[in-house]
Amino acid sequence: MFKKILIANRGEIAVRIMRACREMGLKTVAVFSEADRESLHLRYADEAYPIGPPPSTESYLHMHRILEAAHRSKVEAIHPGYGFLSENPLFAELCRKEGFVFIGPSPEAMTAMGNKVYARNLMKKSDVTIIPGSDNLPDNISQIKKIASRIGYPVMVKASAGGGGKGMRIVRAEQEIESCIRGARSEAASAFGDPSIYLEKYFPAPRHIEIQVLGDLHGNMVYLFERECSIQRRHQKLVEESPSTAVDEVTRTKLGEMAVRAAKAVNYTCAGTIEFLRGESGEFCFMEMNTRLQVEHPVTEMITGIDLVKQMIRIAAGEKLPFEQKDLRPSGSAIECRIYAEDPDNLFMPSPGKVEFIRAPGGPGIREDSGIYQGCTVPVYYDALIAKLIVWGKDRNESLQRMRRALDEYSIHGIKTTISFHRKVLRHPDFVNGNYDTSFVEKMDSFHVTPEGIEEIAIIGAAIAASERKKEPDAVSRNSASNWKMEGRNKALKSRL
Repeated sequence: MFKKILIANRGEIAVRIMRACREMGLKTVAVFSEADRESLHLRYADEAYPIGPPPSTESYLHMHRILEAAHRSKVEAIHPGYGFLSENPLFAELCRKEGFVFIGPSPEAMTAMGNKVYARNLMKKSDVTIIPGSDNLPDNISQIKKIASRIGYPVMVKASAGGGGKGMRIVRAEQEIESCIRGARSEAASAFGDPSIYLEKYFPAPRHIEIQVLGDLHGNMVYLFERECSIQRRHQKLVEESPSTAVDEVTRTKLGEMAVRAAKAVNYTCAGTIEFLRGESGEFCFMEMNTRLQVEHPVTEMITGIDLVKQMIRIAAGEKLPFEQKDLRPSGSAIECRIYAEDPDNLFMPSPGKVEFIRAPGGPGIREDSGIYQGCTVPVYYDALIAKLIVWGKDRNESLQRMRRALDEYSIHGIKTTISFHRKVLRHPDFVNGNYDTSFVEKMDSFHVTPEGIEEIAIIGAAIAASERKKEPDAVSRNSASNWKMEGRNKALKSRL
């Protein structure tokens, strides 16, 4: 087992990993940008090292500065958390070359699952149901129209090296396809350095279900059941729960077995997630694999009693899984609400600033994973997620009641947060009945904004963005993390295909 681990991340996930390390008797090392000098993860670690200015490309995405901190602190392993470098195969490979254990999957597995067309073909060979679609598209628009017609409108144009919603267009009729193809290719080339695109059948209002998998270095692989992730806005998940009201016992087993086949197809190790969509036909289809720890992993921990971060560390150290599939049973119901520093009454605009007061909920079945404290400042430079509130109940009714009570107790002053949004969701009849899909937030009457309101908010947002650019002339685009991740995947894939 390791003695000291560097956490190449920040915020609530860095604190969560450090807590697992402390329980295991392991020393922890934090890295931090200039914007995070007073952050909670920095205070919680045994050691901390600065890695650069606030922009992520100059700090949390700067591989060599992180590795320099790893050498200085004499750690044996590096945990990337989620986001930033967690899915960058070049970073994982560089860790290996520099003599550090990367606590995550192999670079080869990341590369294989990072290219969506390659992953689709691999899943077909592994008897995993995929969304109807195409391989990389030809340049001839007439041929593309034939492919789209065969799939059936509406279709989604997607970047082969895509991520973060970039290079995506919905095509509802043939007359729209040429302009959508042109726009998607241009955006994909700009965002990922790769203009390759493909088509998939578009599901207007699917259920988004994901399966947690866990594999060791000895060939053992299990699935840890499903998480429902359909409450989302612009592809950003907001609420997750397990078990899903859309999954019965037979379907749960079928999806779990498909997820294991998908992971084994790339010799996957450590924690990973296979994501599925359920369309109008009711069939679940493979969408993608996230080759990292998920934001919503506490939901799985609550219903299984398995600490995924500890298991990741033990797997990376060469230990075997201490259980088999037959040993695993889900227990009760868990719900997670992501708390963002955003204003839900103003189109979820970011709300950085000083946290003047916090009152966290408590009591039976309550867990709060937080990256903030009273008096700290939420910076403008990073993702707006500041905390996660998770509850467990003996059944869904109890977990709903418990989450409502916890949200009513939760109070954060000084910045706007999404707590009020979650209070409405947890009382909405469709959510209470388990009858919802990815269009849920759009349909909520309480979040209707008039065209005039949207225009006003857009003007305010543009003014704020312009002001921040003047303050930080060297700041990079918000999609920089995705750019780095996909650049690494593309280079690694080309070297192996």
